[in-house]
Amino acid sequence: MSKVALPPDHRLERLTKSHPRSTFASGSPPVDAWLATKALQSQSKRLSVTTALIDGRGRIAGFYTVASEQVDFGELPASLTKHLPHRDLTVAVVAWLGVAADRQGQGLGRTLFVHALRDCHRAGQTFAFVAVVLDCLDDRAKAFYQRFQFDELPGYPYRLVLPSAELDALMAGGE
Repeated sequence: MSKVALPPDHRLERLTKSHPRSTFASGSPPVDAWLATKALQSQSKRLSVTTALIDGRGRIAGFYTVASEQVDFGELPASLTKHLPHRDLTVAVVAWLGVAADRQGQGLGRTLFVHALRDCHRAGQTFAFVAVVLDCLDDRAKAFYQRFQFDELPGYPYRLVLPSAELDALMAGGE
């Protein structure tokens, strides 16, 4: 995976109350609502962590949310579970990703997603998981994530998976 740099005068920060969440507008109501009303609440309950890309004016240019969850062994592809125990398995989750509408088309989605995957990879060095999963809101989002080698989960066309071994390979290619 090629290296990605943040735009000049931008920084990544863990989401806080001081960030202008209610003014963020990606053009996707579910994404905007998550950031405005649920992200901090979920973070305070230690269910997820949201990272905001803050521009030079203090605005949120984009964000991503990562979490972990347990999935049933049978929901994962057989190629992934071949030598694993038949039980619930831990996965990393890229739960949300949003880019401000006026910043779309500038590569920020890719940059944020690579950073989200790096966060997952780093976490996987301490807390093991078998894959990264994510849910897509629509076909456009699905096509975006599939460029990163994510595949459909059997029976769930909008839930995608990337085995941890493939995440390791992606990160070895240019972290």
